[in-house]
Amino acid sequence: MPMPTNVPIIDTMLGVPSGEQKRSYDFMRPLLRDEESLRSFEFPVQYMFKDFPKVSKQEDYITYTLQLMDKYGIERAMTGVTLDDPNANNNVAVKKHPDRFIASCGCDPNRGMEGVRDIVRLHEEFGIKSVSAFPSGNFPQIPISDGRWYPIYAKCIELDVAFFCCMGVPGPRIPMKPQLVEQVDEICWFFPELRFVFRHGTEPWQALAVKLMLKWPNLYYSTSAFAPKHYPKEIVAYANSRGADKIVYAGYFPAGLTLERIFEDLPKVPFKDEVWPKFLRENALRVLKL
Repeated sequence: MPMPTNVPIIDTMLGVPSGEQKRSYDFMRPLLRDEESLRSFEFPVQYMFKDFPKVSKQEDYITYTLQLMDKYGIERAMTGVTLDDPNANNNVAVKKHPDRFIASCGCDPNRGMEGVRDIVRLHEEFGIKSVSAFPSGNFPQIPISDGRWYPIYAKCIELDVAFFCCMGVPGPRIPMKPQLVEQVDEICWFFPELRFVFRHGTEPWQALAVKLMLKWPNLYYSTSAFAPKHYPKEIVAYANSRGADKIVYAGYFPAGLTLERIFEDLPKVPFKDEVWPKFLRENALRVLKL
């Protein structure tokens, strides 16, 4: 059960830091109401993390990130690109190092077909392999079973890219209704070709997430936003039984966890020997069609 050291890791959630990391959460401000979230926190889930990353000023954040990836055996990392800022570090990293960074993009169903066209543009420019969503973070919020998401799901199928979605109670102090896990059942039924990947834990409905993964062949789970010592026991047990092909490694750097913290905990996760290569690499290759 020890974690192998010879498997080149694919991290399905890693960003290149910037000198304005706090600004990356500005999109959420219209949803925040409590004084602590609005005034005191450096990022909206600070209360949940004891030692969230505080990256020192760097001359070259991309080189800094590549050095960290090399240190921890991460061969490739999926990172979010955008049309808003062509010079964003993630954009530049994907363009300069396509062998190390895999492009993903966010989406907002509030933007209707204009948002769908942006997905197409990002696919043409960066070759995105996935679309990511934070339903509780959209303003206004839209539950994922709402029809306004359907053009995005259809476009993911058309482009043959995966859909990664935060599910369960969100960490920021915003309503959880858009991310109730039960909604995924109807989406997987109506869109059997959509590769849907849970993000951010699905808690407290992780048992339901496992039940749905048993039911739907197109449904997966990534371990983003959780230190490995806190991976839900239901997810570890599922990976060690019928779900070895369904659980995908994802970190949370620099959003909430350091790679040092992640890789200090990771070898202690009790995965079976045959699960580790799938978890660290092979499942990501298949889900992202790399």
